[in-house]
Amino acid sequence: MDNTPKIKKESKHKIRVEFERAPLWVRIKSKFFSINFLKNVVYVIFRYILLIGVSYVILNPYIKKIFGSFMSPSDLKNPKVILISADPTFDQYKYIITENGYLQAALKTFLIAASIALIETLVCAFIAYGLAKFKFKGNSIVFALVVGILMIPMDAIRHSMMLFFQCFGESNPIGLFLSKIIPNYSNAWIQGSFIPRYILAFTGLGFKNGLFIFMLRQFFRGVPDELEESAYVDGSNTFRTFFSIILPISIPMLITVFIFSFSWQWTDNFYSDIFFTALEPPGTMFDIVSKMPDTLTELIRNHERKTMYQSTVVGTSTILVALPLIIMYCFLQNKIVQGVERSGIVG
Repeated sequence: MDNTPKIKKESKHKIRVEFERAPLWVRIKSKFFSINFLKNVVYVIFRYILLIGVSYVILNPYIKKIFGSFMSPSDLKNPKVILISADPTFDQYKYIITENGYLQAALKTFLIAASIALIETLVCAFIAYGLAKFKFKGNSIVFALVVGILMIPMDAIRHSMMLFFQCFGESNPIGLFLSKIIPNYSNAWIQGSFIPRYILAFTGLGFKNGLFIFMLRQFFRGVPDELEESAYVDGSNTFRTFFSIILPISIPMLITVFIFSFSWQWTDNFYSDIFFTALEPPGTMFDIVSKMPDTLTELIRNHERKTMYQSTVVGTSTILVALPLIIMYCFLQNKIVQGVERSGIVG
C-alpha cells in the first residue's frame, strides 16, 4: 500500500499563489538555480550534442556527394575549395542524363522493379495468410524456416544460387518444365536475363521475401477471425474471402511491403552480380548511369586529379539513382509508418 502523502488540489493552488507573491529574486533562484534545473540543462545539452554528432556522421557523406556533384574540374585544383564549389556547374547531371541514357535506364528499371515488387507482394501475402490463419502440421516449422532466411548472409547463398541457375537444364524440375513449353530451350536462355528474378518472385524464394512474409503474417494475425467467419457463413470460399475481404483491409501493409521490395529491386546489385557477367549488358541502373560520360572523359583527359573527379561523377550518379526513391518516400512515408506499426515489429 502506498503511504506517500498526496498533495491536495487546494494545497497546490496555495503553493502556486505563494510562489507568485514571492520577490522576483527568490522566484528566479528557486527556478533556475536548483539541482533539478541544472540536471535538466545538462541532460538537454548532452542529448542535443549526441543527436547532432550522430546526424553529422550519418549525413556527412550525403552532404559531400551533393555539394561535390556541382564541382567543376577547376574546383579540384583550387586549394581554397573544400566543400562548396567556387565555379559551380551542372555538367555532371547534364552529361549523365543525356549521354548515359539516365531516363531510359530509369524507365527500364522502374518497369522491372515494379513488376517484381508487385509479384513478390501478392505471393508473400498469400503465403503469410496461410501461415497466419490456417493450422496444419508443420506450420511452425515452415515459419521457423522463413524467419531463418532472415539470418542467412547474402554471400552464403550467392554461390549456390549461381550454380542452381547455371544447371537449369532438363535435370532441374523447373528447367524440365520450361523445356516442354519453350521451343529449343536451354539453360543459356535465362543467363544474362531477368528471368531468374521473376522465377524467385513467383515462387516466394527471393532473398528479402522472408522479411515480407514475416511482416504480413504478423499483420494477418491481428485481423479478427469474425470477418472470415461471417464471409464463410455467406457462402464465400477461402480464395474469395482472401481477395475480396482480407486484401482490401491490408492496403497500407501491402503498400509498405511493395515499397520495400521496389527499393530493394531498384538498387539491386546482388542478383545482377550473379546473373549478369562483364560481357553482358549491365543489369542495374547504377551500372548504366555511373559510367564516365565521353564528354567529361575528354574534358579531364590530362587533368592532374582525374581519379578524384571520376569519384565525384560516381557520387552524382548515386544521387540520381536514389532520387526517385527519395521522392517516393516523401509522398508515401505515412503509409510506410502505418504499415510498419500494423505489422507488429515496432520497438
